[in-house]
Parts: sequence; C-alpha cells; structure tokens
Amino acid sequence: MTCQTYNLFVLSVIMIYYGHTASSLNLVQLQDDIDKLKADFNSSHSDVADGGPIIVEKLRNWTERNEKRIILSQIVSMYLEMLENTDMSKPHIKHISEELYTLKNNLPDGVKKVKDIMDLAKLQMNDLRIQRKAANELFSVLQKLVDPPSSKRKRSQSQRRCNC
Repeated sequence: MTCQTYNLFVLSVIMIYYGHTASSLNLVQLQDDIDKLKADFNSSHSDVADGGPIIVEKLRNWTERNEKRIILSQIVSMYLEMLENTDMSKPHIKHISEELYTLKNNLPDGVKKVKDIMDLAKLQMNDLRIQRKAANELFSVLQKLVDPPSSKRKRSQSQRRCNC
C-alpha cells in the first residue's frame, strides 16, 4: 500500500468512526485536498517509505469501537497540530482542518483517557504505599472486570420485571 493510500485510509477511518456519512463528506474533494497537502510537504520524497507507516500501524492494536475512538481522537489532534503549523490561508489546508475539527468536536476528550493510561504506567508498584492502596482497591477493580456496567442488560431486566 502506498503512502497516499495509507493517508486516505486513515482519514477515511477517522471520518467513518466520527459519524460522517458519504452524503456529508466529499471524499473526492478531500482526496484532492490531501494530494495538495502531500505536495506541500513533498511527501513523494524517498524517506517517506522508510520504516513503514507511523500512524496506521498504531490502529491495528485497537480493536474495540470505544478503544478506536480513543486512539482516533489522539490521531485527529495530531493532524490538527500538524496543520496549525502550515499555511492556513491555503484552501485545501483550511478544508481538511475544518473536517478534522468537526470530527474532533463529535468526540469525548480522549486526552484525559490517554493521560490516565500514562499515569498508570508510571505507578511505582514496588513502593509499599502504592502497594497498600492497590491492595485496598483490588476488589473494586475485579468487580468492574467481572460485572462491567451494561445499560442494555439493566433495561431488559427491568422490562422483564414490569411484565409480571
């Protein structure tokens, strides 16, 4: 797969997950805008293919819809940051940015979730105080793993009770 195809794939996945439909998104125009953006960045340079894809590869490990929304919100933010450092007076850059902002506004804040994961990774699990706190919270964590909240199940249970 070429870099152009990867870029279109990533952008398409992002837009699909954020609720854009084919009727509200002109992929042909967006592809044209992305081609212009690639020309701005000289993305046909030989070093672009070195090391393989940098963003699409990350999506492979995120399989559940809610998980993907977290990583895609980060990806959208990265693209917006990248575009903020370009010439926003160019129509194609402005159009891509507008589409990405629309997508970003339709998502819950993924930054907080990513920060939570990073904070967990930094916990010093050999610290006695941390171990005490973790031991104190273990049962609650296991309860959430065994019985995750499910609004569907609660609704169906209450409907069964009402039919008595």
